[in-house]
Amino acid sequence: MLIRIVKLTFKPENIASFERIFEESKNGILSFEGCNMVELYQDITNPNIFFTYSFWDTEAHLDNYRNSDFFKEVWGNTKKLFSDKPEAWSVHKIQSTNPS
Repeated sequence: MLIRIVKLTFKPENIASFERIFEESKNGILSFEGCNMVELYQDITNPNIFFTYSFWDTEAHLDNYRNSDFFKEVWGNTKKLFSDKPEAWSVHKIQSTNPS
């Protein structure tokens, strides 16, 4: 399993717009083959910073999503709202305290 972590920093006045975009697109992301979960987190100390975590069966599944028209539309609308360059990582889980 591949986990994609994306750090997004927004202008304060754009946070509500981003939250709306995420709410409207999360089920579309989940509908892509190989996507098992999408989560959104907000930094406690800096509420302008958000993180998305998405869980994919393989890198090929993630790439299929990233090359889709759906992604291009969502990302195009989202990147207009940034106050800083986004950062992204693709990682594999090594250990977990979760028994599953």
